[in-house]
Amino acid sequence: MSPSAAAHLAQAVLAAHLAVIVFNVAGLIAIPLGAALHWRWVRVRWWRMLHLASWALVALQAALGRACFLTIWQDQLTGAQGEPPLIERWVERAVYWPLPIWAFAAIYLALFVTVVALWWIAPPNPRPSSALR
Repeated sequence: MSPSAAAHLAQAVLAAHLAVIVFNVAGLIAIPLGAALHWRWVRVRWWRMLHLASWALVALQAALGRACFLTIWQDQLTGAQGEPPLIERWVERAVYWPLPIWAFAAIYLALFVTVVALWWIAPPNPRPSSALR
């Protein structure tokens, strides 16, 4: 793969990583807020299952002491390239915090427990299509 193609793919991986982070964090805010405000879409079962699965994967990787596979993939793609553009550096600082892996494990496991608790606090609808009626 050419260095230019690898750099573009690394940027795409970073964008995907940012999208996953936004999805996970937004769900943590939207579910309890939406339950309180009676937003039906926060109880859509497939969406809640996807949110739970995403957090489960994050928590499992952290509990095993592994970096996110998207982080590893981006690192492999960037290799020893020069400094990225300014906007990309800002996004990377927001995504990649300089903390030890045990801190991420504790944070992610606590957030996963929160997502599981939200399953009971604001349960999804029992039938997949019932929230859309």
